[in-house]
Amino acid sequence: MGGFGKVDAPFWSGPLTLTAAYVTRLFEQLLPTLGCFSDAALNHGLNYLISPGLGEHMRCLDEPSLALAVRERCVRSCGDLFRKLLLARCTPHLSHRDEPGRSPLNAVCYMWWDIMPVYGGPVPGDRQTLQLAALETMADILQLDSLACQESALHGLGHWHRTFPERVESLIDAFLSRHANARPELLAYARAARCGCVL
Repeated sequence: MGGFGKVDAPFWSGPLTLTAAYVTRLFEQLLPTLGCFSDAALNHGLNYLISPGLGEHMRCLDEPSLALAVRERCVRSCGDLFRKLLLARCTPHLSHRDEPGRSPLNAVCYMWWDIMPVYGGPVPGDRQTLQLAALETMADILQLDSLACQESALHGLGHWHRTFPERVESLIDAFLSRHANARPELLAYARAARCGCVL
């Protein structure tokens, strides 16, 4: 992560099978070395890792020759990253309101499901499996006791509304029912996400 932004920084171009294994391991086990990075550095590094136009690491999710179970596990491992890193280090600020004082790490947390390319490649069954895995992972993240993580899940669910309207509406209805005393701004965002009105 230290080479972010440097033209001559090392570029990973390993086999997609190995890439998927490394990304999944990173998210599931959160290598202890991550703890020494600042929130700003982690924000840059995670953005680089999951952004299609930057690191290209997540191309592995669209590779039909890679076992679907391997790709699905990689998607679901995002839940571990949220529970083990973002839950602890993101601050209780709403990114969609651009609230001052938030951790730099809140940025990638908020945009996670907007950036991460969970397309599933050209095989319709693969797409459905990976998108459902992402949807279920967002549902788990929505249960975390973290304003930033809940906002991230709602943001992602808002984008998934077009493809899975009934499931998204059901998940958000349950969230609204359980969190009636949450910040009004978060509840308003949840209601917007329920109809797919997120940017």
